[in-house]
Amino acid sequence: MRKEDKGTIIETIAATIKGYDNFYLADIATLNSTKTSELRRECAKQEIKLMVVKNTLLQKALDTLEGDYSELHSVLKGNTAVMFSNSANAPAKLIAKYKKEGIPSLKAAYVQESFYIGAENLSALENIKSKNELIGDVIMLLQSPAKNVISALQSGGNTIHGVLETLSKR
Repeated sequence: MRKEDKGTIIETIAATIKGYDNFYLADIATLNSTKTSELRRECAKQEIKLMVVKNTLLQKALDTLEGDYSELHSVLKGNTAVMFSNSANAPAKLIAKYKKEGIPSLKAAYVQESFYIGAENLSALENIKSKNELIGDVIMLLQSPAKNVISALQSGGNTIHGVLETLSKR
């Protein structure tokens, strides 16, 4: 591969990393062509961009970015596929779904500006809530006290009205 081609690929990888909030590094080498096609289709459905990269080019792309990604250098061995997503837990759920068959395996992840190294972090990554889920939880928490106040005022209004009516009759 020519040096110019490598430079273009490094720039493409770096631009893709900048375009997404989260990325996962996985080993999909043991998937056969049918399973790889299924994984790619599933990624497309869930708005996950899957890219198989050379480790040295990925490392050089990470080195060009702002921030310190050196924690990921130790896992850049063997076959590496990068799963880019704006949803924090979508790639983890997809990896877990396919993990039942023994593959693919999680190498590392960069999620919400934190590093997760090793497959043992997969269950923790699955439980991370997405931005929309967090917003929904906050809205539910805010609605609950407001609903209680409104219902108390409505029931209290009937009680106050009943008391006033009884007093006026006396």
